[in-house]
Amino acid sequence: MNILAVIICLFIILEGANVVLLYFFPQSRKGNGVGVFDAYEKSKEIPEVHDLVKYLVNWIAGSKLIFIALLTVIAITGDEQTQSFSVIALIISTSTFYWRLYPLIKSMDAQSQITPKGYSKTLAIMIATFMLVFITGVVVHYLF
Repeated sequence: MNILAVIICLFIILEGANVVLLYFFPQSRKGNGVGVFDAYEKSKEIPEVHDLVKYLVNWIAGSKLIFIALLTVIAITGDEQTQSFSVIALIISTSTFYWRLYPLIKSMDAQSQITPKGYSKTLAIMIATFMLVFITGVVVHYLF
């Protein structure tokens, strides 16, 4: 198993844990549970809003399952070129966090709508770490 397949498998495990959290423990404040958003609990006061929130959380979990399934096929059957392009695609798609999601969660954090305080910074560092691992894997793959 080459470095790219290892990175893909590690990402599959991480995302798998996120899927379990979103489907079965969405209120969690661990991992990427939506319990970090204070509005999650407030949404329960308006059933229609809470139903929308639950729908969106499950939509995200389902989308993550699609990525997990595709990455599993790529890790198992893909050649090194396919794995390489897949990791590059992960770099590009993950980087979009900083375009739309990070400004939003940073603003909510600044307005004390996130618990624990400072979670936006923790999440930004975590996403940057994933990207650094992906980039390092591609560089190592092509140089060695």
